[in-house]
Amino acid sequence: MADPKGFMTTPREEWPRRPAEERVRDWDEVYVPGALLPIVGAQADRCMDCGVPFCHEACPLGNLIPDWNDLVARSDWRAASERLHATNNFPEFTGRLCPAPCESGCVLAINQPAVTIKNVECAIADRAWAEGFTPPRPPDRLSGRTVAVIGSGPTGLAAAQQLTRAGHTVAVYERDDRIGGLLRYGIPEFKMEKRHLERRIDQMRTEGTRFRTSTTVGRDMAADELRARYDAVVIATGATAWRELSVPGRELAGIHQAMEYLPLANRVCEGDLERSPLSAAGRHVAIVGGGDTGADCLGTAVREGAASVTQLDIYTRPGAARDEEAEPWPTHPKLYRLSAAHEEARDLRSAPAADADARLFAASTLRFTGDAEGRVRSLHLVGVDAGRRPLPGTERSLPADLVLLALGFSGPGREDGLVDGLGLAVEPRGTITRNPDFATNVPGVFAAGDAARGQSLVVWAIAEGRAVAAAVDRHLSGGTTRLPSPVGPYDRPMTA
Repeated sequence: MADPKGFMTTPREEWPRRPAEERVRDWDEVYVPGALLPIVGAQADRCMDCGVPFCHEACPLGNLIPDWNDLVARSDWRAASERLHATNNFPEFTGRLCPAPCESGCVLAINQPAVTIKNVECAIADRAWAEGFTPPRPPDRLSGRTVAVIGSGPTGLAAAQQLTRAGHTVAVYERDDRIGGLLRYGIPEFKMEKRHLERRIDQMRTEGTRFRTSTTVGRDMAADELRARYDAVVIATGATAWRELSVPGRELAGIHQAMEYLPLANRVCEGDLERSPLSAAGRHVAIVGGGDTGADCLGTAVREGAASVTQLDIYTRPGAARDEEAEPWPTHPKLYRLSAAHEEARDLRSAPAADADARLFAASTLRFTGDAEGRVRSLHLVGVDAGRRPLPGTERSLPADLVLLALGFSGPGREDGLVDGLGLAVEPRGTITRNPDFATNVPGVFAAGDAARGQSLVVWAIAEGRAVAAAVDRHLSGGTTRLPSPVGPYDRPMTA
């Protein structure tokens, strides 16, 4: 390490966010432009270069974190970029979107604030693009084998880039009109500006990856026809079967799934729409679900000018510090975290009925009621204990003329005919069945990402894309591959 006492002398300092009242007036990223580079070298110097770096184990990509921390501290940005891209195809995505389980596994975090690994990663990625350290890497020769990747989210893109660079001819099929999947239409612009995505797509095109948009395999093209056309198929469609809320009044107008709402707001940012038909402007918004998707809805609704926004989380409010008994280091603990969206709601008082920020914790939805025209007007809830049992005397109602359901996803949707058209075996929970080589029950067809793993993090999606690429390369080349395989299909995050 560049400074053996850096972790003792330098306090943790994160990339500062713009003032809430400023950033909610636009869709730009929430961080102060140019404010990361002046501080990141000293922050990287806090890394202790541990003999056993648990941050490696906490990250499914196996990022070489102490290596590139040391290189950033020494201002060797080119070498840092090489180390970072050796394990991660898209660090500018993970540096903005990942919740950083690597920081939970940082050895320094045992008794001090962890190294700002996520910020350092983002700084390296951005500097690499600015300095031209990430040129396209087309293959030296083609293998003559062809691969179809269905889905262009982080798993599909990572798999496609790895396989293209290995010399295979790869075509990515995307049902939407633009490439990117969840990165394009699910992640709001204020969390990751789409220019970062466009840059990678342009790089992949130059390398030789082909993209087919507005094509739903199973409907626009028969699944068995696609299977016959290619030597291998990778299913990376994500988990699109959203979970429902079966309570009285669900049929009322004005109640929508989060992934009906968020894509429309992203299309406004893309210039496709002048105004979202589900805009929260002037409306009382209730978000059911306490996860990241709910927070994305919150930040979007605030920017659209909602009259109020309240987010319901069925879990009790977590503590600010790790529970060493239930979630010991180096696991990624459930803590009270203040996302940018929650910070905005708190500072702007967007949710007068909620707690310190926009969230009502330990709250369960009982029913919705509406007006004579059949539109939702109120959400009725009850407080619950840690076992989700209703607490007597805690019933209350919130005004709500737009309700967004952010309850997660169970697996790939079946409505397009892809799963049934190929005859894929499916797990009881709805995900695609696969063996230790990521292969499905259909020869030559592989499955990766949320479609097979279930709803997970962007860092796991990229890791699965890299791993399934290695499995496909082995299949096509007769049993060998030089591609890395960071995770297996049955690997899971560290837990107590």
